[in-house]
Amino acid sequence: MQITEINATKLPDIGIKRVAAYARVSSEKGEALHSLSAQISYYNEYISNHIGWEFAGVYADEGISGTKDSRPELQRLLADCRKKRIDLVITKSITRFARNTVTLLDTIRELKLLNIDVLFEKENLHSLGANGELMLTLLAMYAEEEARSASENQKWRIRKMFEEGRPNTGRMLGYYLKDGQLTIIPEEAEIVRMIFDDYLSGMGRLAIAKKLNAIHVPTVRGCDDWREGSIYRILHNEKYTGDMILQKTYVEDFRTKKGVINRGEKRKYFVENSHEAIISKEIFERAQAEAERRKAKIKLPEKRMKTIFTGMLICACCGKHFNRRVANASTKYAKPAWICATFMRKGKKYCNNRQIPEKILIAKTKEVLGLPSLEDIDLKDYISEIVCGKDYDLTYIMNSGAEVKTIWHPYSRKDSWNEEMRQQARNRTLERSTLYE
Repeated sequence: MQITEINATKLPDIGIKRVAAYARVSSEKGEALHSLSAQISYYNEYISNHIGWEFAGVYADEGISGTKDSRPELQRLLADCRKKRIDLVITKSITRFARNTVTLLDTIRELKLLNIDVLFEKENLHSLGANGELMLTLLAMYAEEEARSASENQKWRIRKMFEEGRPNTGRMLGYYLKDGQLTIIPEEAEIVRMIFDDYLSGMGRLAIAKKLNAIHVPTVRGCDDWREGSIYRILHNEKYTGDMILQKTYVEDFRTKKGVINRGEKRKYFVENSHEAIISKEIFERAQAEAERRKAKIKLPEKRMKTIFTGMLICACCGKHFNRRVANASTKYAKPAWICATFMRKGKKYCNNRQIPEKILIAKTKEVLGLPSLEDIDLKDYISEIVCGKDYDLTYIMNSGAEVKTIWHPYSRKDSWNEEMRQQARNRTLERSTLYE
């Protein structure tokens, strides 16, 4: 008996693969964005010219660190993968995809379960290939350590600047940094003075923000609107008096790069008369006293309510998030509702979407999920976002990719009033009627 070995021949893959690319730069500087543009053009051409590949798009994040999990374009890519729209993802390197080992492996494993391959060009590595996960683990650990080392070097450089009394602030309203010194921009300094004058004359922070938007005063970035928080930071920034407190915030974790308030964990540095002032110390102190006076008048609960809907509601009209606001917050008649951020900041002229009472939102969400209660659960385990239309419609985008649409109905006034409220209204009517007897 004679046995002859026949070599295996790999049959050609004649199926069409839907191929997408992911690109990222961690800086918003011109040269970085030019590099991102070049990457997008390259992948467009590369995928389109490859036989057997169907172009499924390029997903590109600008000015976002690879250590962050909340990159919008990466999340959009993953959402399309879950919807079975992609077979292969191409990216330049592991560090472009993620520098956090846990994030990288969690993402790759999820895509593996979906039978989606990831090709890392620089390392010439396929995630679905033999020993792919082992190699990815080793390379990702190296990339994460590289990110940690770069972060520590940056922290050391900033600390040395603070010790020498030099600011790390490159740009703020009223000043720009020239040769390590904050230098006044005259036209912007007038805006700063106007903000302090308006506040001390009785205007609120939101009213000041609306005024600046109405008269088309540009922000420092020049591409967004004035907000209440922006006014708050200006009114409490001691740099406008010519003094500086350095290291008021610091980065706790190099992975998230999230700044946290320094409450004594790190050294602070006070630099007196470090640069030319825009406002006097007297005006600044008056503004702080006024802020404390107004704060004392507001009765807030001991703990601000944290709600599971935060960051999940999207306006169908303008694309902004809905924020929570409570009418009559200091009374027992408090009525929490969710309102479009554009409507709150700019008014009905810019977005005429409706506010949603929180009770209705909770009831509809329980109905969609089939749950008796929303306590002790994380909605993000079930839902990616809730799109709010102006025709009393809600669209729940589930993590599975499914969409569930529902309609809500506003409460009538008679349903929202209890007997005590009705009696108070009767008493006020009687009081008014006696004035004319």
